[in-house]
Amino acid sequence: MPLSYYLQIFSVILVLSILFGILYWINSDTFQSKFKKYILITLWAFIAVFSYKTMDSVYEVIEFDDLKEVRYQKVIKRLIDIRDSELAHRSVKGQFESNWDSLVKFIELDSFTLTQRRDSSILDKEMTRRYGGVKTYKDIVIVDTLGFVSVKDSLFGADNRYTKMMYVPGAEDDNTKFELKSGFIEQNGLDIPVFESMVKKSVILYDQNKDLIYKENLVQSVDGVNGSSLKVGSMEEVNTNGNWPKNYTKNQ
Repeated sequence: MPLSYYLQIFSVILVLSILFGILYWINSDTFQSKFKKYILITLWAFIAVFSYKTMDSVYEVIEFDDLKEVRYQKVIKRLIDIRDSELAHRSVKGQFESNWDSLVKFIELDSFTLTQRRDSSILDKEMTRRYGGVKTYKDIVIVDTLGFVSVKDSLFGADNRYTKMMYVPGAEDDNTKFELKSGFIEQNGLDIPVFESMVKKSVILYDQNKDLIYKENLVQSVDGVNGSSLKVGSMEEVNTNGNWPKNYTKNQ
């Protein structure tokens, strides 16, 4: 549970303690008033309503956190598939892909090249000439092509879930897609390929209390998803990780 949850419980206990203290004082012989009976009835009614509203609010937060975790895990599974597909695309093509149709087509039609590296040596003609005909050898690495394996088979086997990985699971509209971007950033004079795929938390939690969604967007903790979105990769830095903590993928 987030810290705010425990602070809320503490606040409730504190307020109820004060109210019961006031009740005890009013009900004692030291408090004299002809309105004592009506004051007690009013206070008891307030405590009953306050307790009900408070427990309802706490229960709503608990339900929100449970539902959020279930939905986040489903979204994260798809983001992981997107990341694996993008990494495969970079391995084969040298860059990431920002078009969903092209990425799916790549998975279905392209292949990884299976290679084997082995050390060898060959006659270094230049050095042999310099040493007056004394044979001199140099080390080289030979890369042998052993064959090819389908990207689809390598990543997904017989599962065709990659055809739906662009859709946000549980969104209000079944056709809602993750945002997908790709490009390059310059680092040490080199153009490094980068990508990012993301979805706003408000899209995942569209049917929940707006105040709770607002608080969720402000989360900054080691066991929560920081920021207003779930995402993998980055267009600002060389990073292919997701922004979720390990506890969301412990069962994957």
